[in-house]
Amino acid sequence: MSFLTKRLGFGQSKSDTEPTSPVSGSSDSIGETKNTAQASGANVTKEAELEANAQLKQIKEKHHWDPNLPEELKEDIVEATEKHDAHQEIGLVDGLLENSPYPEVRAAVKNYDEDLPINTIRAWTLGLLLTTVASGLNALFALRQPAIVITSLTVQLVAYPLGVAWYHALPSRKFTVLGHSFSLNPGRFNIKEHTLIVVMANVNVAGGVAYATDTITAQRGFYGQDFGWGFNLLLCLSTQMTGYGLAGVFRKLLVWPATMIWPSTLINTALFHGLHDQSKTDPARTNGWTISRYKYFLIVTVASFTWYFFPGFIAPFLSVFAFACWIRPNNVVVNQLFGGWTGVSLLPITFDWTQISAYAYSPLIPPWHAIANTMIGVIIFWWLVTIPVHYSGTWYADYLPMSDSQSYDNTGNLYNVSKILTPEYTLDLKKYQAYSPLFLSTTFGLTYGLSFAAIASVLVQTAVFHGRDLWRRMRLIKSDEDDVHWRMMQKYKDVPQWWYAGLFVAMLAMGLGVCLGYPTDMHWWGYFLSIIIAVVWFVPIGLIQGMTSIQIGLNVFTEFVTGYAQPGRPVAMMLFKTYGYITMAQGLYFAQDLKLGQYMKIPPRTMFMGQTIATIWACIVQVGVLEWALGNIEDICTRAQKNKFNCPNGRVFFNASVIWGLIGPQRIFSPGSIYANLQWFWLAGVMAPIIVYIMARIWPRSNIKYASPALWFGGSGQIPPATPLNYLTWGIVGWTFNRYIKDNYRGWWMRFNYITSAGLDVGLALCTILIILALNLTNTSMPSWWGVSVANNNADNLGTAIKSPNPSPSATGRFYGPTVW
Repeated sequence: MSFLTKRLGFGQSKSDTEPTSPVSGSSDSIGETKNTAQASGANVTKEAELEANAQLKQIKEKHHWDPNLPEELKEDIVEATEKHDAHQEIGLVDGLLENSPYPEVRAAVKNYDEDLPINTIRAWTLGLLLTTVASGLNALFALRQPAIVITSLTVQLVAYPLGVAWYHALPSRKFTVLGHSFSLNPGRFNIKEHTLIVVMANVNVAGGVAYATDTITAQRGFYGQDFGWGFNLLLCLSTQMTGYGLAGVFRKLLVWPATMIWPSTLINTALFHGLHDQSKTDPARTNGWTISRYKYFLIVTVASFTWYFFPGFIAPFLSVFAFACWIRPNNVVVNQLFGGWTGVSLLPITFDWTQISAYAYSPLIPPWHAIANTMIGVIIFWWLVTIPVHYSGTWYADYLPMSDSQSYDNTGNLYNVSKILTPEYTLDLKKYQAYSPLFLSTTFGLTYGLSFAAIASVLVQTAVFHGRDLWRRMRLIKSDEDDVHWRMMQKYKDVPQWWYAGLFVAMLAMGLGVCLGYPTDMHWWGYFLSIIIAVVWFVPIGLIQGMTSIQIGLNVFTEFVTGYAQPGRPVAMMLFKTYGYITMAQGLYFAQDLKLGQYMKIPPRTMFMGQTIATIWACIVQVGVLEWALGNIEDICTRAQKNKFNCPNGRVFFNASVIWGLIGPQRIFSPGSIYANLQWFWLAGVMAPIIVYIMARIWPRSNIKYASPALWFGGSGQIPPATPLNYLTWGIVGWTFNRYIKDNYRGWWMRFNYITSAGLDVGLALCTILIILALNLTNTSMPSWWGVSVANNNADNLGTAIKSPNPSPSATGRFYGPTVW
């Protein structure tokens, strides 16, 4: 056996070796291993040195464009290989093979496997139970505004006491069914059972609710179409699981490599270890802190829960702390520049975790380079571009808000789609020409251009920076990963590639049947085009998300393509968007969970069965809940619904289908139209990654290698309805934790950073649910006082910060805009 093979540790488990505990927090895990090897490696052969040298060079080549690999580690590898320092080379190889090279992963994932029961009756029962409750509640309350969302962290927290209670309450009696025996109580509730439960729920609640339900809601609630249970169930299953097949097929590229960190999973892994490992903290390794992660998590959760009552109900001025707008509540320019609701927030201040994490999720998750790239885009496009564009009157900006996500007509009112529809829900061209073209706020218009650039740049960036490595990995029959966690998974039977490929083909056929077997107006070639879009962008967008936790969306692009390809077909537009966008997005959620399974050492076949069965069951539950709600809740999907079940997501989906499926992008973006100049962003998206790549080659040691044009253009893609306030405060908090604290208090950061994020998120989620159930549903409002009135009564919050508003908005006829369209 070769020198390096002895260090690979195939099949290594906790019982086989004395583990290091990266979760206890050490900023120098790699360095400590290196020093140990140097001390013990007095007699190193030349063959061993050459093999270690070659291994390090291979690692360096694989991670050449890896923005997450610590710079000091790269320098150590270069120094060791250039000097042929045997002790240093072997020490580095030991460190890289025995633990992850990324401090983020070492902070939240243990580098050993434990042989624990997982495929238990307890795990399956609790997994299906929580999947039922979470997916059912999410489906019901997605029809309400504001919605209640049961997140995976909420499920993770609830599952723990249920699992512990099961252990203490039920007998350990054994049963035999079809020749298979199992115990009703398989022992202490363990971390692997907990992981399987969360994975089963997470494949359905990661996106809140199945995206197909928005399509169904739009059809039933607004178009008056009902294709029946069969259509609804097949649509939900095919959109959810087509992406699952893609995730499995591409797991060699998006899951197995160490470079694919998937930072969002680290919150879950940290919380798993925090709940199951309640040991004290070593103060020598965590900057003097001794509190256990479990106790710390509870403290942060309670604090977050308690605090949110203030910005969320008692004192809403703390949510958007735009004091300039309080001083000049009716000044248009002040509210546009400093407002946090419809302005660009030049002084971004908030004391509300919802505002910080609502759109880009927790800023404690992404690495600093991802946050920095996103902030570059925010400052350039939402400050330096938006402000001059708006005040120059471009796109008739004087008559519109600076930032919101509504569509307007030429009287300044919201665009009334009913005025351009025939009774068959097709475009009445004469009515359209007599009514109005479509107008967007400055940020809303700009976000379409940035979406064009992001879609183009993500392909080019992947090709120039990662194309060579992707091609090498694709050609390999077996993976050559150096990731310690992937190697430990080799003792379990993998899922054959044909399982995933077969699932993809089966769902592809099911989706085609949905489109052609019902009157959807969807061409067969339109369906395949939507799937091709999802496949082409799956790996490029997955690479960015796997390294940064930020996903570039395909929603705008799919709307754009189907509007040109299938004009005048609003229902086909909804299906095209669902299959083109959600196939990719849902597949990446599955890939993220596959990485979680790799980190927690869950057998792949157990993962496959858990994800597949839970997804099928959740689709049945969500469609059932939706059918019941749409058939039994009085006045549902109307603005007058007394309990606010007015279907906000379905309404947005309906309006988008009318705008993009009927009016179409050719009347909005084509030459001669109002927003035609946004087409130049395609060129910007293509050129920016090439320029950055050339500069990175010319100056290889500069920070330009961390630049990501895809994140410049698409990292803040939720604006609007998000505002610069959300992203700027997200960036400030992200810098505080993932740059300042990480660099200066590494021990504390490795022990408590992800637990802090989990506590803040869980506390906020629990308080939000309580406020909605106890206060909103009972129509209980906070008594008026200064902290309420000052937050509500300003032009920014009211959406009236418009330079030239229509003095007679109820009058008919054009107030602004072109005379012919």
